[in-house]
Amino acid sequence: MAGILRSVSAVRIFTRDLERACRFYADVLDLERRSEGPGYVVFDLGGVDIVVEFVAPDDPEGDLLVGRLLAASFRVDDVDAAYRRLSQQGVPFDQPPERQPWGGTLAFARDPDANVITLVG
Repeated sequence: MAGILRSVSAVRIFTRDLERACRFYADVLDLERRSEGPGYVVFDLGGVDIVVEFVAPDDPEGDLLVGRLLAASFRVDDVDAAYRRLSQQGVPFDQPPERQPWGGTLAFARDPDANVITLVG
């Protein structure tokens, strides 16, 4: 019997500064802006929506949503090359890419709100 889940539909990322976050996801990560509405912008990543959502400074849930590890990993062709390119653009990383016991390589970048973006190759 096949499972119920078929694919990832969207990844939601929360921000306190929507315009700054959009510049990062569009200009630094080269994602295409697909749509937008009040308080959010949707980017396309190969058919998966990357939804960047504004959280007001006085929102009591904001501290739980902004600046956390995203529970999604993004595949790149070459983690070391992505690390060098993004580092040159001023994107902070927690550490250089690291080979994992399972054979892949991971790097942890931070967006302007300190959300952790996992790159995997």
